[in-house]
Amino acid sequence: MVLHFFSENSISITSPEIRYIKGEFLNLGNSKSNDFPMTEEFLQYIWKHQLFEKENLTTQQGEKLEIINPGTLNSDAGPDFFNASIRIGKTLWAGNVEIHLKSSDWMKHGHQSDAAYNNVILHVVNEPDVDVTINEIRALPTFIPQISQNVKTNYEFLLQQNKWPACSESIGTVDPIYRTSALNALLVERLQAKTLQIERLLNLNNHHWNETFYQHLAMTFGLKTNELPFEMLTRSIPLSIVSKHKESIFQLEALLFGQSGMLNEQLIGDDYFLKLREEYQYLAAKYQLKGMESHLWKFLRLRPANFPTIRIAQFAALINKSESLFSKLMEFKSIEAIAPMFHVKTSTYWETHYRFNQASTKQEKWLGKNTSNLLLINSVVPFLFLYGDRTAKNELKERAFQFLEQLPAENNNITNRWAELGLKAENAYDTQALIQLKNVYCDHKNCLKCQIGNKVINH
Repeated sequence: MVLHFFSENSISITSPEIRYIKGEFLNLGNSKSNDFPMTEEFLQYIWKHQLFEKENLTTQQGEKLEIINPGTLNSDAGPDFFNASIRIGKTLWAGNVEIHLKSSDWMKHGHQSDAAYNNVILHVVNEPDVDVTINEIRALPTFIPQISQNVKTNYEFLLQQNKWPACSESIGTVDPIYRTSALNALLVERLQAKTLQIERLLNLNNHHWNETFYQHLAMTFGLKTNELPFEMLTRSIPLSIVSKHKESIFQLEALLFGQSGMLNEQLIGDDYFLKLREEYQYLAAKYQLKGMESHLWKFLRLRPANFPTIRIAQFAALINKSESLFSKLMEFKSIEAIAPMFHVKTSTYWETHYRFNQASTKQEKWLGKNTSNLLLINSVVPFLFLYGDRTAKNELKERAFQFLEQLPAENNNITNRWAELGLKAENAYDTQALIQLKNVYCDHKNCLKCQIGNKVINH
């Protein structure tokens, strides 16, 4: 798997008050060096990456300090870093490290009465305002890291930016090989995040893969706007019932539109609507079905082609055309083999309608290429990845990556912005990584947790 990113980006900063010189951001006016927004998260970042002066280290108590291993960052309750090893004087210590802005935060956070902190061997702080002891017996060694001004300046510069990405003026200085490695990791991170939703459905469905795929694919049909109503729809009518009527597009529409609640309206003059409602009443009685409320579906600010009525009709057409869809998708080895399965169009009625009882100009409503690609990206690929992981079939996980490499790059505001900065995506593999970067890191100024942000800060 190889990302195809990045033409070299020149650095251009138009503001007269900021210059980028030899990898260092220099504020030529309004310096805020004395007002640096020090946070515990930033101190954790400094400790994790050891971004401080390392010569002649000593503890606050005056003893020689050697950091052998800073430990592993703990994202749960307890000390900030586990399994660190340090040497203080001539004694080798192994244990945990706690990070605070002030020494007194140890008492403020109640660590003095928490046994989970008894194995802390070093207290890393920005301001040593009190002495700390453990169990009122052992004095806790304290270390005040001397942080590089360059690191502080670069980080403060990112925090001050009101645009995304905050590193837009400097991302071009990051080695393209490193950027590629970071974005490979982002793609995996995005896939893992998507599988969480699938796992939730799997648990609800007693780990029935076919049922879960049927529900998740429907949710993807709904896009973000109608994702939840589509989940409710498919959970209200099991795949086993739908499969019994898959040969009849009319009965499929009767079941799906009936369960959606859209057949509850009192419409006069629409024969197809009335026939669907009559068929649904029979099928609902047969299977003891209870439908949804129609008000849950959203039409506002959607293009007519994305109306939930059209999406339901296209979903019915896909079920009508396919058989054992999940099993087949696990077998296909290329996007070209899968594509024909998603080449479906609605029934004849929907060629002249976007909503019931509202005639429109005749137009065949095929499941568009962009929509089918979104279904592959957001449903098929995550299922391949998770199923491969759960069944220890690494070839399926690898195929998930290959499918993304075979699919075209997504064209949206996010990918267009990255392209402006020289990060031009070649395929869906690239764009999914870039979307993850923007949504999870850039939007929340998570520069400290971003691999690319780390390089910018420590440049």
